[in-house]
Amino acid sequence: ASSEGDFHAALNFAATLGAPCLFICRNNGYAISTPANEQYAGDGIACRGTAYGMPAIRVDGGDARAMYCATRAAREMALRDGCPVLLEAMSYRSGHHSTSDDSSRYRTREEMVAWRARDPVVRFRHWLVSSGWWDEAQEKQLRHATRQQVIEALDKASKVAKPPVSDMFKDVYAEMPWHLQEQLQETLQVARRHPHLCPPDMPVE
Repeated sequence: ASSEGDFHAALNFAATLGAPCLFICRNNGYAISTPANEQYAGDGIACRGTAYGMPAIRVDGGDARAMYCATRAAREMALRDGCPVLLEAMSYRSGHHSTSDDSSRYRTREEMVAWRARDPVVRFRHWLVSSGWWDEAQEKQLRHATRQQVIEALDKASKVAKPPVSDMFKDVYAEMPWHLQEQLQETLQVARRHPHLCPPDMPVE
């Protein structure tokens, strides 16, 4: 997203107008399948804030405490000085970009394993344990209770009637424009010709 024109326009407007706001950019090392070193030639994202005339902070995005402190400092700076602040959180996308993405095609298993060892949740848990604020018994109890909540939520959701196919086209405009009406009709035709593509309890209407 930081390579989109809107990002640069937003930074320029905020800096020029002196808007006391925060821009938090999570740099997870990839732009979908493109690694960061092929996405830009500069030193990350934080330097772009300086180029637009605003303070910038780079922080370890995998450290919850560091993120809290950096965000708090950036907020104080924005309110005190009446300016925008750009915060770049250096992190790693441990999963795939989307359900249609297979990240094993463009990064190695060794890379993913190495970063998984630095998982932010695990790091924060280790800190809580070392501080005496958390232990294995509490962890086990929380995991059990949370699992039960998820199972109950899934069970409840599975009993809710599925909305009709047409609902996908009705959540933006008060009156559906012609091009969406055409897409709806095409979708319904495909669904009726190939019923196996839709869940059996989803109304095709």
